[in-house]
Amino acid sequence: MGTIIEQTAVVQGAWRSRHSALRLAVSAAKTCLDRAGRSANDLDLVLNAGLYRDRNLGEPALAALIQEDIGAHPEDPHVDTHGTFSFDVANGTCGVLTALQIADGFLRSGAIKHAIIVASDADPGHGMSDNFPFSATGGALLCSWADGPGGMGAASWAANRDGDALRARIQHERKRNVLHIEESAALDTQYAETAATAVASCLSDAALGLADIDRIVAAPARPRFRAVLAEKLGLEPARITVGAEEWTHTAALVAALEASGPRPSAGTRTLVVTAGAGVTAGAALYEEPTRR
Repeated sequence: MGTIIEQTAVVQGAWRSRHSALRLAVSAAKTCLDRAGRSANDLDLVLNAGLYRDRNLGEPALAALIQEDIGAHPEDPHVDTHGTFSFDVANGTCGVLTALQIADGFLRSGAIKHAIIVASDADPGHGMSDNFPFSATGGALLCSWADGPGGMGAASWAANRDGDALRARIQHERKRNVLHIEESAALDTQYAETAATAVASCLSDAALGLADIDRIVAAPARPRFRAVLAEKLGLEPARITVGAEEWTHTAALVAALEASGPRPSAGTRTLVVTAGAGVTAGAALYEEPTRR
């Protein structure tokens, strides 16, 4: 029994959405629901793991705006009827894995039947960022519960408290809030070392080795991170699948899952690995379910 990923979707920013994380998230969510053949009103939970958004707004929660725009019970809740709960999760590149943990808790309790996780980032707008490095990308994962074998396992986390790989700050300049993002030269190495620690813990808890893993998907999609992580794990870099776009940020894990190819056969074990600012890294096992 476990949480299963029913469908994924990744969208790239066009001229209308390149400065709107909201539009990217809404587009990804709608695409994901369409592919799964589900309605927005089927959703019990909407989790937004994106960080960099329109005009650097901090409130309201972007998840609530996404919920309204996709039409997931946008009206006030009624007594004894189905509704949709939404909120934001902030954990950088690790945000989607964190949201999967949260969704798993809701699904495991039986409180919900369907959850969608969205993540998107975009340059907040003209003059509101200093050399914004990330691509305008949105991603979505649709999750539900399966009573048969398979699904999402518990995540293992590791942290390097001495690391300072990526730093983002908002500073008031020129009568507006301006986003500044700085990264250290050691970013990829620190990410990979911490991710390797999380992987070792995850495999140990599951009493498995890398030889028992069929696929590995990782985020972010930075080539240096992938190469160092492969070295730390004693693997060829080709064994680790990442998203196609190097500069995807919070949606990078969704992009990696999409890039891993068609849905594999039942019982296929996928190792999910993420690393981000903190320095924080997480790893979890996902076993393809027998049925959906």
